[in-house]
Amino acid sequence: MATRRRRTPDEAKRLILEAAGELLAAGGPAAVQVRAVAAAVGVSDAAVNHHFGTREQLLSALLRFGGKKLKAELRAALDTWSDGPADPADLVRTLSAPYADGYAELALALHQSGWRDTGSGLLDEIVDRLHAQARATCADTGRTPPARETVQLTVAALHQAVAMEPLFGAEFRRSAGLDAAAREQTLRWWTEILRSTLAGAPTGSPGRDR
Repeated sequence: MATRRRRTPDEAKRLILEAAGELLAAGGPAAVQVRAVAAAVGVSDAAVNHHFGTREQLLSALLRFGGKKLKAELRAALDTWSDGPADPADLVRTLSAPYADGYAELALALHQSGWRDTGSGLLDEIVDRLHAQARATCADTGRTPPARETVQLTVAALHQAVAMEPLFGAEFRRSAGLDAAAREQTLRWWTEILRSTLAGAPTGSPGRDR
């Protein structure tokens, strides 16, 4: 008879959060129920509650788990740029992916219930790498690189846009007379905005680096 391996608490939590993430992607926050998560992992409801307390605490942990996964995926995307210039399209798509998989709805649901994210710096490494690349590229092209704050503002605006896209993107496009389903065009537009920011400005233009 095979011996059943006992999971460590960290491993059990990871498996529970991974299962919750799959349920979130398939059916939104409403699908992430303790019983459904427990069934997906093969544990009891009590085991899920033991590790996370209430369903609300499980959802909060899931949102943080998604943030950590996103940060790891963004770092992996950055690593692919080591042999050449960054591809803004990679960044835009990597940043937008988790929100399309239910995390936008989850963040909104938790916010409406009173939860607030007090963390910061999720995209600091992205900003630093993009700014460093912009400075190096502009040194070769003779253009004035963007200030770090300009890169920060661009990345923050991009993050806000892709986070809200699954919730309100279609409505905002319709408000401007665009096809409500033109998500790909929106992502391409953001790619060009980021690419233009990193390209800097002609020497002598306002907004020199600092």
